Amino acid sequence: MILNDDIELIDGLPAIFVNSLNAIVIADPHLGYEGVMAAKGMLIPKVNLKHIIKILEECISKTGASRIIVDGDIKNEFSTVELEEFNELKEFLEFIRGKSIEPILIKGNHDNFVERYKEAFKLKVYRQQAELGRYLFFHGEQQPAAKKSEFLIMGHEHPAIAVFNKAGKKEKLRCFLYGKFEKKGLLVMPAINYFAAGTEINMYPKDALLSPIFEKVDVDRMEAIAIGYGSTMSFGKIGKLRKL
Repeated sequence: MILNDDIELIDGLPAIFVNSLNAIVIADPHLGYEGVMAAKGMLIPKVNLKHIIKILEECISKTGASRIIVDGDIKNEFSTVELEEFNELKEFLEFIRGKSIEPILIKGNHDNFVERYKEAFKLKVYRQQAELGRYLFFHGEQQPAAKKSEFLIMGHEHPAIAVFNKAGKKEKLRCFLYGKFEKKGLLVMPAINYFAAGTEINMYPKDALLSPIFEKVDVDRMEAIAIGYGSTMSFGKIGKLRKL
């Protein structure tokens, strides 16, 4: 699905391709998630990294990208770097470099201490935000400082929408949110993490959203572009979805 003259939403996947940067963009992998949960006594199947690599293989095949930009929260634990996170980060970067692709990380609120490994992993890390080409990439836990950028891309919120069939059964679909911030384009990325099904934006009051940018952006005027079942489809404005 073509979003504008430079951005393609890769059909059915929580990823985009920015043509002018020759870059795939993803957000919120939360690598090491299962290991961190296991340490807290919650055993879940170890599928997240395999899921992410499968998505990236498809994206790389479709686009021929030379970069992958991770727009925050490449790892899961706040206060340290767990062994499981370290191992999965290493495997993730080995996969990307094996495809001759440059990895770029915009730090998110879960990415504490990841910079201590940037030399060993040869990982380019930006704190909080980065202006690349005409775009400002930021994770979303802080207000962005957009200067020259024409378009903002963020993660953090894990957006989804709730839809209902005629029988009243609810289904949750991950989605992109597309709108404006101070006359600039704004795109909120869905989480690529397997377990992060997301926040049903049309079911939550505006003041319950995580990202402070929504203090300045009317989320009801943003377009929900949902992914699922191998396709990407616009469901219209969030405000309209609230009324359905």
